[in-house]
Amino acid sequence: MTLDEQRREFANRRLIATPIAGLIAWLIVGVGSLFLGPVGKSWLLFGATGSIVYLGIMISKFTGENFTDKTKPKNEFDQLFYYSVAMAVLVYAIAIPFFLIDYTSLPLTVGILTGLMWLPISWIIKHWIGLVHGVLRTALVTLAWFMFPEHRFIAVSAVIVVLYVFAITVLELRWRKLQQAQT
Repeated sequence: MTLDEQRREFANRRLIATPIAGLIAWLIVGVGSLFLGPVGKSWLLFGATGSIVYLGIMISKFTGENFTDKTKPKNEFDQLFYYSVAMAVLVYAIAIPFFLIDYTSLPLTVGILTGLMWLPISWIIKHWIGLVHGVLRTALVTLAWFMFPEHRFIAVSAVIVVLYVFAITVLELRWRKLQQAQT
């Protein structure tokens, strides 16, 4: 397949498994933060956000995306997506030093930096949702972090969960519209 054909094939996917995984992870962080102290909140955030990719792989089996299906033809945009995931993991190099100085910086840095992978997705699928999610996530996470200094883990998690609900809804409606157009 040509690169354009591969891009169209990638863009025709449902693309909700990873956002559902992110929603679950941040929901766990938010709820868990109601009951945990600083150390517990921090470990929970590291663990939950670090497991998004693995949770996404599992969820993809139920959404029909099946990330581990070896029978699908190779698509270069899958590789770009995986590089975006790797980029999100590498940004922990920014989050960890700030966390060591102020543990409440963790939801701010991880919340924004891991949301950056939405920008290339928007470009790949030629749809606005990635840009909107990435920009709103940056602005609203920053705002929540400043507005709720005593509840930063909960406030930032709530913002991200709401944005994921919105993004998943938009992606699902987009996918259904694509399915209808193909039939």
